Amino acid sequence: MFLGLDIGSSAVKAILLDLERGVVAAASAPVALHSPAAGWAEADTGEWWDAVSALVAQLLDAAEADAGAIEGVAVAGMVPALVALDAAGRPLRRAILQNDARATAEVARLRAELAGADLLARTGSVLSQQSIAPTLCWLREHEPATMAAASSLAGSYEWIARRLGAEPHLERNWAIESGLFELDGTPAADVIAAAEIDPGLLAPVREAGEAVGAVGEAAAGATGLRAGTPIFVGLADHVSSAYGAGMLDPGEVLVKLGGAGDILLTAAEPLVDERLYLDKHPVGSLWLPNGCMATSGSLVRWLQRLSGGTPLERLDREAEAVAPGAEGVVCLPYFLGEKSPLHDPDQRGAFVGLGLSHGLPHLYRAALEAVAFGFRHHFEVFADLGVATETVRVTNGGSRSTLWKSIIADVLGRPLVPIVDHPGASLGAAMAAAVGSGAAGWTAIADLVGTGDPIEPRPENRDRYDSHYEIYRGLEPALRPFAHRLAGAADRTEAV
Repeated sequence: MFLGLDIGSSAVKAILLDLERGVVAAASAPVALHSPAAGWAEADTGEWWDAVSALVAQLLDAAEADAGAIEGVAVAGMVPALVALDAAGRPLRRAILQNDARATAEVARLRAELAGADLLARTGSVLSQQSIAPTLCWLREHEPATMAAASSLAGSYEWIARRLGAEPHLERNWAIESGLFELDGTPAADVIAAAEIDPGLLAPVREAGEAVGAVGEAAAGATGLRAGTPIFVGLADHVSSAYGAGMLDPGEVLVKLGGAGDILLTAAEPLVDERLYLDKHPVGSLWLPNGCMATSGSLVRWLQRLSGGTPLERLDREAEAVAPGAEGVVCLPYFLGEKSPLHDPDQRGAFVGLGLSHGLPHLYRAALEAVAFGFRHHFEVFADLGVATETVRVTNGGSRSTLWKSIIADVLGRPLVPIVDHPGASLGAAMAAAVGSGAAGWTAIADLVGTGDPIEPRPENRDRYDSHYEIYRGLEPALRPFAHRLAGAADRTEAV
């Protein structure tokens, strides 16, 4: 069997995979998202490790298996989260997550300093709020003791692998999305110099499935794994989810309803555009141009908290009674700024069109529709680039909502194919361990993926959603200057 771990923004997930029987055990443990200031997104690495330690024992009990049956482990996780480590490999502070928007001034400064560097063509994405260089600049300015003590950097999944016993490394897609490396994995020297980053902080870039060490004695004692169990390089969580959903052919699209909203397209060659991100597919020469909206499930959970913890099933049921278009309410889902396709950390969330007749069900439905509109915006980017899109699959926690899936199908005007009983990125991680061990090839994932009946778009809702989508797109530029002023960013925006 192979152990796959996934370090997410709201939970750590784990599975045991038997290549003949499929997933034989699965478990998860919640972790907290910390936002101590507006636009900040952090996680406690200790919570990640405690969750991993508890989950391994749960899996072995559920599978009625001994740790010796595990032939390899790999980890997927959020990308490019940033974990600053001391010389002993211990985190110096909470991890700063990829949807954190604190370093807006640093983004502006580095953009000006690197003007003309064509980072898009070289690194696959523009300098933005998720880039690591501006975050490191912020740390040097605001937490100089952290940077002075830093000996190396890791992402969420590389750090867990290192805590298990792996040698220091950076997975290739962390490297690409960090903006610190070229597409071929070599350091982007001018970016590193502009941000005054010590190159010694950067570990070697490794490919998914490569062997990077073995579980150590201390980690074995904490987790119940067998000391000496091989560790293999994992994958970025959204890449792992796309691969784990069986996306092996060019033109296939995955809509991923996690804490953030991801959309990934399988492509036969690198596709770079300033509105998108780019990742390497683990299979052969394939690539995954993609988009990521800063909020998706996290917006839903925020509304749930405001409601006093109303079960999501009830919120769905009440919102389903509201007419499409939320009876005149349109939401802008920029509650953590926005990543793609806007790359604007100073945007802010809004509900527009409210009246005294509206209530929580209208806000909730408008939020679901807003995420769907964001996905439609990305489909328009794909169309602008002349890319043909074929099958659209949907996965992750939000895909359990029949209402949300129906709204997305209606807004896109496309059938959605749900992935059935999909464990998410942890499956891709387990396959990376299987591939690394030589037990399977990457294309073996096709035998492990089940799909449900397509959710068909309802033609009667098309006109209303077309109208509301037009309003949604018009509201963003109209409210942008006010959002920037409220974010205290007007001067920085003008400087850019």
